[in-house]
Amino acid sequence: MHQMHEIDYKIHGDDMQFVEIELDPMEAVVAEAGGMMYMDDGIDMETIFGDGSQSHGTGILGSLLGAGKRLLTGESLFMTVFQNRAANRRRVAFGAPYPGKIVPIHLKELGGEFIAQKDSFLCAAKGVSVGIALNKKMGAGFFGGEGFIMQRLQGDGWAFIHAGGTILERTLGPGEVLRVDTGCVVGFQPGVDFDIQYVGKIKSAIFGGEGLFFATLRGPGKVWLQSLPLSRLANRIVSAVPRLGRGGREEGSLLGGLGGLLDGDNS
Repeated sequence: MHQMHEIDYKIHGDDMQFVEIELDPMEAVVAEAGGMMYMDDGIDMETIFGDGSQSHGTGILGSLLGAGKRLLTGESLFMTVFQNRAANRRRVAFGAPYPGKIVPIHLKELGGEFIAQKDSFLCAAKGVSVGIALNKKMGAGFFGGEGFIMQRLQGDGWAFIHAGGTILERTLGPGEVLRVDTGCVVGFQPGVDFDIQYVGKIKSAIFGGEGLFFATLRGPGKVWLQSLPLSRLANRIVSAVPRLGRGGREEGSLLGGLGGLLDGDNS
């Protein structure tokens, strides 16, 4: 396995967080394109194919395999490596894409592997492999909200994921089952069984507002949940945006109609 870079970090902020990573000379961190907040002078930025872990071999074929896996998860073919080429320690920071929490994951403490929903990965020590994990169960594939393709983080270094709202970390015992809204699953250890279950009651499914399916997580292992999935946040924002007419007022409202009479816009 490719040697991980031992990085130091500090998470700043409350609801809109960023993680500041301190790199020794020649240490590096890999991140999604567009996630960088700032970096000190002396840090070299390089765009690469795949995840830069070099776990798929060397040369063009290895790069294409790594990039292809990222393409299947809906991510860009490219990632960015930030390497400290100065003689002293330097810092680079990455910001959260929307309100929530940045969660540090030490892969060695989790057995070297972590399964995450796509789009939750923020950055990691160079050497961490960011691949795909296919859910073999058809129910999870068709009705799992995020689909059956998830991200697989492998290695023994630090990785940082982002969760919307407040994060809940819970350890499930053998056979213990937790039923969760499909969008609230952030990630879990590979020993946890992830599946999709039908709500079961027609009235609850149609009028309950929670959807037709929910996720089931069966232990043993640790799971991470988020209180505010991006999809839920986006739906609330869309529903709150008024339907504007040509004049910039909400169509169908009493004030909008009166405003049209006052300024002569009666069309």
